[in-house]
Amino acid sequence: MEDIKKAILDFAESSKKTKFYFKDMEKAVQKVFPNAKSREIKKAATALVNEEKLIYFSTGSTTMYGLKGRGQTEDH
Repeated sequence: MEDIKKAILDFAESSKKTKFYFKDMEKAVQKVFPNAKSREIKKAATALVNEEKLIYFSTGSTTMYGLKGRGQTEDH
């Protein structure tokens, strides 16, 4: 799981966008780890949220992820 978490953070840091969908994150991780399952990636993303490295961002209709401290992802 640590490898998947690192791949998620690498994607988040290199992404031009400050917020991204799970599907985008999933595709990026599966390029590095083709055998990674959606459930494993979701668990790793949730762990990163719990560690406060990623944050959830709700658009109202869907949930996106963002790298903590990058862009306007914090509640003001």
